[in-house]
Amino acid sequence: MSKVYIYDTTLRDGAQAKGISFSLEDKIKITQALDDLGVHYIEGGWPGSNPKDLNYFNRVKNLKLKNAKIVAFSSTKRPYIKIEEDKNIETLLQAQTSVITIFGKSWDLHVKEALKVPLEENLDMIFQTIKYLKKHVQEVFFDAEHFFDGFKSNKEYALKVLEVAWEAGADCLVLADTNGGTLWYECENIIKEVLEHFKKKNIKPQFGIHCHNDSDMATVNSLIAVKHGFVQVQGTINGIGERCGNANLCSIIPNLVLKMNIEAI
Repeated sequence: MSKVYIYDTTLRDGAQAKGISFSLEDKIKITQALDDLGVHYIEGGWPGSNPKDLNYFNRVKNLKLKNAKIVAFSSTKRPYIKIEEDKNIETLLQAQTSVITIFGKSWDLHVKEALKVPLEENLDMIFQTIKYLKKHVQEVFFDAEHFFDGFKSNKEYALKVLEVAWEAGADCLVLADTNGGTLWYECENIIKEVLEHFKKKNIKPQFGIHCHNDSDMATVNSLIAVKHGFVQVQGTINGIGERCGNANLCSIIPNLVLKMNIEAI
């Protein structure tokens, strides 16, 4: 039986759903319930964006979790500064988790229009951030934001982003359908191309998937990724999340375990 690692982001991505506002006590109770369920990773929040999340990370240290590792989330370092001087990264490390997830731009449009930096600078930001964090924590996951849109726009650059993250030491490369607009056959074709690209380079990274549900494809795209050997699935309980929500772990987990004979919890 093969194994897939379940990564729950209910407390961070799920909390962005309309009408949801978790108290600290809510987050602690949800953490305990997720650990009892048997998920492998629980993303607790983004301490650099929401200082209140540090209260959660301070509290969760006292829990005796049986199954789950707590994850802190953040963006890459800011451009043109030393990473040691980046307050966002400094706050991230104050969470004192053994696992960190970093997201970075993989769509060239966003590098140019949102970050307003050259494409090479974005690659350097990704590399420096992951390399630095690997010196401080056990595991670093890289979420390639808007990967599927980025791949359609500039395949070579999107793949280069993944290569750089792997070279920096990322433990898992997570392909994100951040807009939730990728249809199932597009998702499968792009995944195949990504895997073939790394196979030709004789590189064997671990891959994960992070899908939003704007086209009602989040669950099926997550299962397709597992079908092709991805080892991490990110999602939320009941699929809660901003806009139309995230991949629904309450659908994904039983499909993996009961129908695909994959160990997932």
